[in-house]
Amino acid sequence: MGSLYNFKKIQSVPSHSDFIDIVLSKTQRKTPTVVHKGYAIGRIRQFYMRKVKFTQDSFEEKFKAILEEFPKLEDIHPFYADLMNVLYDKDHYKLALGQINTARHLIDQIARDYVRLLKFGDSLYRCKQLKKAALGRMATVMKRQKDSLAYLEQVRQHLARLPSIDPNTRTLLICGYPNVGKSSFINKITRADVDVQPYAFTTKSLFVGHMDYKYLRWQVIDTPGILDHPLEERNTIEMQSITAMAHLRSCILFFMDLSEACGYSVADQVTLFQSIKPLFANKPIILVINKIDVMKPEDLKPEDQQLLKDIIAQDNIQMCTMSCYSEEGVMDVRNAACEKLLAARVELKMRSQKLNDVVNKIHLAEPMARDEIRRPAVVPEGAKNRVKYDKTDPNRPKLERDLEEEAGGAGVYSYNLKKKYLLEDEEWKEDNIPELWEGHNVADFIDPDIEEKLDALEREEERLEAQGLYKSDDESMEDSEEERIRSTADAIREKKKLMVQAHRASKGTRNRSVLPKKMQARNATVDDMQSHLAQMGFATDAITERARSQTHKRTRSESRAESAVRSESMARSGSMVRDRSTAGLRNEGEQKEADKQRKIKQRKANLFAKRGEADRDIQVKMPKHLYSSKSGIGKRDWR
Repeated sequence: MGSLYNFKKIQSVPSHSDFIDIVLSKTQRKTPTVVHKGYAIGRIRQFYMRKVKFTQDSFEEKFKAILEEFPKLEDIHPFYADLMNVLYDKDHYKLALGQINTARHLIDQIARDYVRLLKFGDSLYRCKQLKKAALGRMATVMKRQKDSLAYLEQVRQHLARLPSIDPNTRTLLICGYPNVGKSSFINKITRADVDVQPYAFTTKSLFVGHMDYKYLRWQVIDTPGILDHPLEERNTIEMQSITAMAHLRSCILFFMDLSEACGYSVADQVTLFQSIKPLFANKPIILVINKIDVMKPEDLKPEDQQLLKDIIAQDNIQMCTMSCYSEEGVMDVRNAACEKLLAARVELKMRSQKLNDVVNKIHLAEPMARDEIRRPAVVPEGAKNRVKYDKTDPNRPKLERDLEEEAGGAGVYSYNLKKKYLLEDEEWKEDNIPELWEGHNVADFIDPDIEEKLDALEREEERLEAQGLYKSDDESMEDSEEERIRSTADAIREKKKLMVQAHRASKGTRNRSVLPKKMQARNATVDDMQSHLAQMGFATDAITERARSQTHKRTRSESRAESAVRSESMARSGSMVRDRSTAGLRNEGEQKEADKQRKIKQRKANLFAKRGEADRDIQVKMPKHLYSSKSGIGKRDWR
């Protein structure tokens, strides 16, 4: 049912202005937007024909979704078809869908006509004007659908609010005059929450509740109250009830209020039942007398009791009494209605042609007699005793349960699994099962006197040990050897501990750089360093003097003289300019090479006058991906 009549899945219908905005916006986003008059005329025509066709396809997609999602009155269940006729007027509904279908055909025709004209466009301007005219005419067609789209949107919203009713499932239908307790009953037996008020026509539409009975799913429908007047005078609220009673295969529960608190007499309620009785044809009916806590059937006037008896005397009508206020008889009414509906559904299936088709496929095979000998059924004597188990019978066989009771009952008695073994000799049942290993019986390799021999051997060993036969000097030698090994191990541990402590002490106090091993191996002196640097071509006087000065402690006079010389050199450095370009170079050849490399590196910067390495540099003035236009169809070479 959910897949057939779930009207909540229908998409919303936009207004005519929103419709146009959606389609034209999609055309602008999904199609190319740049065209130039310098293009070939064939390319320009294709550009604008694509826009017209795409717009027509967008309108077609939207119209098709509307026409397919809204239900067709000829394809749905008659209950929903009549209900939609009552609520929305089927002529108006069909007319609105027909106008949408006509608009779809008109837009298709417009697109075909203008595409045909665009094939003969001789300039960009003419093609553009033809495209503009095509889209404008499509928008004009949509503006004419303003009322139809608005009507269909209102229908969609109301359809989404309709209850989901399955016309083919097990259904209990509650009907009767207003304010007789119909909504209170459905609230009692289902999980529905229908509004209950002490005035008439509180329920203005159909309400559905669900319940379980005998592991089956049932739906209970609460209908609005109906009055007793001709069909053509009934309003929309009453016609919903009439439609449900006419088309749903259900059990009818006609509610009556004998206390007349609903505002209608018993005679009026009986007259209403007689007037709508043709709608109950071929359906089980239960006459429900509500509010028995106020008025019971036996307390009625004789003429009113006779009216009830006349109704009950009719075919297939059952009367039940209940009170929603005290909840007396509520479940009995529900159970009676469910049982009556189940019986009616089974009877209907039995009368249907489908059952005959199934029965015809069933073949009952009967055995044929092979001779004239009679073979009656015989029960063996032992089977008789097993079937008729009588503890007092002395001739009955003793069963396993008797042995269990004699041995102490369950938990104490242990069943002997070997008792049912079929062996040539009954004594073999209790024999131990042989254990085999590599094809040999383990029992064949066991000496039966092994226990006695072992005991004798142990006694002999104890006697020899008591006589001191096993004592020797080896034990004392082993003790001295073990003591020596233990003392050596202690000395090794102590030595290892001292080495670890010395390593940690030297590691914590040492804070100097580590020389490479080849430098540590040789005894390098200042003279060795001076000769090595002289071979490489460096001046070594200043370096040698500095190294020698750090090797001995200066006197106070030497320190003063050195500071004076340093201050004098710093004073002269203000007027002297050192050439840093030659610092660190060995000879004149290296100096010339350095000047050459410097001029090469500055050559590019000299071309831009004053611009230096730190100035802003734009490598590409106009990147291709930022300044190129949208590519045409099939133009992807630049990527």
